[in-house]
Amino acid sequence: MANLLDFDIDKRYKAVVKNTSRLTPKDTEEVREILLEVKDSEFECEVNQSFGVLVKTSGDFGNKFHHRLYSVADLPKSVKGKRQLTMLVKRCSYVDDFSGEEYQGVASNYLCNRKKGDEITVTGPFDLPFKVPQDKTANLILIGMGTGIAPFRAFIKHIYQDVKDWEGQIRLFYGARSGLELLYLNDKDGDLTNYYDEETFKAFHALSPRPQWADPIELEKALVGQTAEIVELLGKSNTCIYVAGYEAIHKKLNKAFSDILGSEEKWRLRKAELIAGKKWAEIIY
Repeated sequence: MANLLDFDIDKRYKAVVKNTSRLTPKDTEEVREILLEVKDSEFECEVNQSFGVLVKTSGDFGNKFHHRLYSVADLPKSVKGKRQLTMLVKRCSYVDDFSGEEYQGVASNYLCNRKKGDEITVTGPFDLPFKVPQDKTANLILIGMGTGIAPFRAFIKHIYQDVKDWEGQIRLFYGARSGLELLYLNDKDGDLTNYYDEETFKAFHALSPRPQWADPIELEKALVGQTAEIVELLGKSNTCIYVAGYEAIHKKLNKAFSDILGSEEKWRLRKAELIAGKKWAEIIY
């Protein structure tokens, strides 16, 4: 997993906020969809790429800028020669383990506070590890948590709208605290539900049993519930697994896949095969 310090931020572009809208209800965690238009016509960013946002800061260690990467959340498009990008941002905060003080996330709060017409600085583009296999019979198990849905939304739309004639099975497992927070898979903004008619696509939701008590999202339960099909897919050499979410997702996945395959050892070996064959890719926030 690359460190943010490894990314080149010398080449910068100005982008204008064309639209910003809240996707989640007011009594839930704030997640916003923001549409940007990059002023420089030389800037190109595709489905399998991310871009950075630079925020001026007077933080620790003399840092002048805070750099945060974001996946493209929809098919990029050009309007009058300028690239338009959609991004998902969750307003974040964290509690310092030592002082107990709560601090606001730099980039997320900066972006969530932007208004239509505001100008921001972006970097990139940078390649994502999620690649569309050349083999249209390849199977894809996509697993996302929270704003981890962003790269998969663009990825799925690209496969069915641009690549077309996909024969492999695509299975999306997506975790959110409640049905109201199932971005792009609910009544309000459910454009991924358009692909429910595709014979090769199925989506499975993982929710918290008691979101008001902050109970964990039952991702393992959603995966184990499809044990027979996952065992079948993992038995094929052209199956890929792509993961996007927070660090805690690793523990959930190892538990679920160990249960599905019958032991930790079997899953360890199968995951090693996937990684060696470049059929496992992840973005961990």
